[in-house]
Amino acid sequence: MVALLVLLLVSSGASATTHEFTLANGLKLIVKEDHRSPVVISQIWYKAGSIDELNGTTGVAHVLEHMMFKGTHKVPGGEFSRRIAAAGGRENAFTSRDYTAYFQQLQKSRLPLAMELESDRMRNLVLTEGEFTKEIKVVMEERRLRTDDQPRALVHEKMTAMSFQSHPNRHPVIGWMNDLENMNVQDAKEWYDRWYAPNNAVLVVVGDVNPKDVFVLAQKYYGPIQSRLLLPLDKRKPQVEPAQIGIKRLTVKAPARLPYLAMGYHAPVIRNPGTDWEPYALEMLAGVLDGNESARLNKALVREQRIASSAGAGYDSTARGPGMFYLDGTPSEGRTAADLEAALRAEVEKLVREGVTEEELARVKAQVVAGHVFQLDSMFYQAMQIGQLESIGMSHRDVDTMLKKLQAVTAEQVREVAKKYLKDDGLTVAVLDPQPLEQKTPFAAPGGLRH
Repeated sequence: MVALLVLLLVSSGASATTHEFTLANGLKLIVKEDHRSPVVISQIWYKAGSIDELNGTTGVAHVLEHMMFKGTHKVPGGEFSRRIAAAGGRENAFTSRDYTAYFQQLQKSRLPLAMELESDRMRNLVLTEGEFTKEIKVVMEERRLRTDDQPRALVHEKMTAMSFQSHPNRHPVIGWMNDLENMNVQDAKEWYDRWYAPNNAVLVVVGDVNPKDVFVLAQKYYGPIQSRLLLPLDKRKPQVEPAQIGIKRLTVKAPARLPYLAMGYHAPVIRNPGTDWEPYALEMLAGVLDGNESARLNKALVREQRIASSAGAGYDSTARGPGMFYLDGTPSEGRTAADLEAALRAEVEKLVREGVTEEELARVKAQVVAGHVFQLDSMFYQAMQIGQLESIGMSHRDVDTMLKKLQAVTAEQVREVAKKYLKDDGLTVAVLDPQPLEQKTPFAAPGGLRH
């Protein structure tokens, strides 16, 4: 099964043609042909995310993402989205620790429209006090809904803030509420002027296109934009997190029905795709613990021992900053977070002591490769994969190398990284202490009627 999936992957990769160009102003253009349907995905990625923010302005990368839809002199506020919709397309944007990206999906003949609109707001955005005042309230409400009012999200935010002592990863992408409350339009302007430039961006186009035609369009719309003086990723100041020297613990009180446990271990990420091996072994470790219904945590803790109603593991091998390996779960009725922590630790200790079977590892490898193969069916995913790698200082060409390295992981390597990184000196444990949920009293109208 594994060999078959690898063959499929190689065939899939060989049939896709990717072309790379660099404009005189430093904009990198990557075009991947996919002629299965008359659709095109256009994405512009800026190499600036919350990892680049300074204290006092956390959340500004995400705030500017919102402001990018407020219009230019040429295209008034709201008009960008209306024009894309009128062309039968869809568009959106997202911000992460490592980058900020904007995308459009359209019929292939409308690619010039996407490029015209996107290139216009790369340098011609109009930022006003009035629009900022309205939009910052939207962002603050988004923070309340997605973090402050979501107990598990709140636990992870608090845990991350404690896990990192000095690295900017300790700040949430959406920003701290106090910073949002005191942010002003000048903060957004400074961020825009500093980072939004062609030589800090990657334009990714995937779909039923001719690469030479796409290059001509990019030259027409993006070519006239001047580059700015800024440091490329590999020249920016290194941000190294000091080694943790002891377990950290915290309790988060929030209204919830059940307790929740999150455990985060410091772990490496890929820096050299061809020579690193630990991040690939950590990916396989996450798969062994939580890759499917029969994976260890679900099988042992949920189905057999019934200590947890849910238990999982997570790890991302690609990032500009330091990485984390996560274990989490919800205790079963009558069980505590301490019971679940002990059970998770026991599973890790068992894996370190007894190792991983070849059959178990082969099953995880098959699932990992199958996931990559199936995702290649999506043009949007193909563009995402290219943009993410390019935006963190890697190359889209590293994909094949990364998959081969995943296939080469041994059972002993999985055991080694579990032993090396899943230890107390690099661990932060966060527990949700559930508080009583608010009882909302139904509104009583005059005369006893209820709405």
